Amino acid sequence: MTLESPKTGTDIAGYIDHTLLKAEATREEILQVCDEAQAWGFHAVCVNGRWVSVVAERLFGTKVKVAGVVSLPLGADTTKVKAAAAREAIDAGADEIDMVADLAAIIEGDAKYLLHQLRSALKECRSMRPSVLLKVIIESAALTREQKVFACQIAQQAGVDFIKTSTGLHPAGGATSEDVRLIKETSPPCRVKASGGIKTAQQALAMLEAGADRIGTSAGVQIMQELTATRQ
Repeated sequence: MTLESPKTGTDIAGYIDHTLLKAEATREEILQVCDEAQAWGFHAVCVNGRWVSVVAERLFGTKVKVAGVVSLPLGADTTKVKAAAAREAIDAGADEIDMVADLAAIIEGDAKYLLHQLRSALKECRSMRPSVLLKVIIESAALTREQKVFACQIAQQAGVDFIKTSTGLHPAGGATSEDVRLIKETSPPCRVKASGGIKTAQQALAMLEAGADRIGTSAGVQIMQELTATRQ
């Protein structure tokens, strides 16, 4: 095992979105996550909307991106609310938006509703210069194969940047290598973010090998420490 990504040969820290989404997170903990992201060279810090402005201020002038989460954990907010939340996070300093898709629309196969919702959020992201990335969370562990394929096809049609496996909060579970491969095969133009339950270096590397372009995890520091130790 090495520090390098099996995909590019580069340090995998650059693939990690360092994440803190627990409701009881404090300002001190949020700032610590920001400092850890800078120290290890993670791609982004991913937080709830409550903390986006704090993270943006802390990371100002660094290479670490700010990712704001919308409609966590259920994804059941209306389209208007999701679009407004995305805009608010962007105005607060978010470079990227991670938005939970409407699971009822996915399960029922309601393409019209889902497509309109994704395009409404994407419109807010694309209105910015530079454009803000939109990652759509489909909660893959809670879906059948057919539902996953449907969600990916609609996300691709909408033109989103990333399809993300999981919130990490659903009882059905989180990311799997199989789901990463399925998403990649179903929607080649979209990048894939694997998230939910990724706690070890072995798991992170397996996701990258399966085709993930980004790893969402609250265990980024532990993963990098594990990789560093095996390299020594």
